[in-house]
Amino acid sequence: MPAALRDSLLAGLVAAALALPMLGVRLVDSATGLSLAGRFDLVAWAAGLVFGGRLLLRLIPPLPAMPVLPAGFGNLRPAAGWAMAAFAVLLPFLPFADRNVVDKATLVLIYIMLGWGLNIVVGLAGLLDLGFVAFYAVGAYSYALLSQSFGLSFWVCLPLAGVLSASFGLLLGFPVLRLRGDYIAIVTMGLGEIVRVILQNWQELTGGPNGISGIERPSLFGLSFKAVPPEGQRSFAEFFGLDYSGDHRVIFLYFLILILALATNLFTLRIRRLPVGRAWEALREDEIACRSLGINPTTVKLSAFGIGAMFAGFAGSFFATRQGFISPESFTFMESAVILAIVVLGGMGSQIGIVLAALLLVGLPEWFRELQQYRMLAFGGAMVLIMLWKPAGLLSHREPTIRLDGQP
Repeated sequence: MPAALRDSLLAGLVAAALALPMLGVRLVDSATGLSLAGRFDLVAWAAGLVFGGRLLLRLIPPLPAMPVLPAGFGNLRPAAGWAMAAFAVLLPFLPFADRNVVDKATLVLIYIMLGWGLNIVVGLAGLLDLGFVAFYAVGAYSYALLSQSFGLSFWVCLPLAGVLSASFGLLLGFPVLRLRGDYIAIVTMGLGEIVRVILQNWQELTGGPNGISGIERPSLFGLSFKAVPPEGQRSFAEFFGLDYSGDHRVIFLYFLILILALATNLFTLRIRRLPVGRAWEALREDEIACRSLGINPTTVKLSAFGIGAMFAGFAGSFFATRQGFISPESFTFMESAVILAIVVLGGMGSQIGIVLAALLLVGLPEWFRELQQYRMLAFGGAMVLIMLWKPAGLLSHREPTIRLDGQP
């Protein structure tokens, strides 16, 4: 008991020292000018909470280990995946699914697609990428600039945005070819910030902090979702004999990102069984052993960065056409952190785990707006609990790529 009290008291003192410059003082505007005022009650609260939490952790028994999943659990994964896909397809037609629900589900699907794209780099290849949002931004700005400068449609710009993002991923891959572990994270984080600063300062091309507005919306086989379609086009409602409704465009965008996300998932599942996918996993486990097997780590890293960036470019182009406006503020480092957290919390390499993590980290704050201001608090708490309780992620179990003869 004395050891627990001593440890808790020390933690409280450290918390008070850290809270004093951040919470202990504030600026007060008065007739004589600005002056400093103390808020030592907040410092006392911070120290007390840390003291109590640390003492509680020392006194309660450790968290129980998560039960081991049964051997046949992996056989249920395909059924669970098909059930989730069926629910996603039927969601816009369910009684409770109004426009707000569909729009929020669209946002969650964007992060699911980004998580599946980053999963190729982090979960399969084992390369810690903290600048993934740079590829997301390249895809968004590529679509916006190509659409406005050359008058190209969304369906033409979508593959072009993916190609440009993949090319940028290959360029980003070159500086990190000889790096491992934390050094890759530092370099990718720096390159991601470089992209954001370029977008913010290259005003002649990107619009700078003002961003790009009036981005063209996609059409369905030439059918516009606008109330008054452009000259030479027919509206979706007119073609099908329906009354115009803004919900048509929202539902169309939902199914569009759903198709893109499912295509990303299918591609990842298929390529994991190909030689390049096995090379990614070999690189993740041991780069030296990977070299001894005759696998070129340079090619493997570049392929992982390029393919992951391609899917980020697809998601970025969809984000641009959905919002109709983009700016550098939409592609900050925090976005990379959220996408990486989705991959880590879901279980690196686990496709279904990424879906669950995206629902928790993106879906819950969107559905419960009162939790929005506590998002970062819940974000940090979830990271701590997962690392203590299930370090490998919520669903860390992954089926092996191949099985040897005689194995179950």
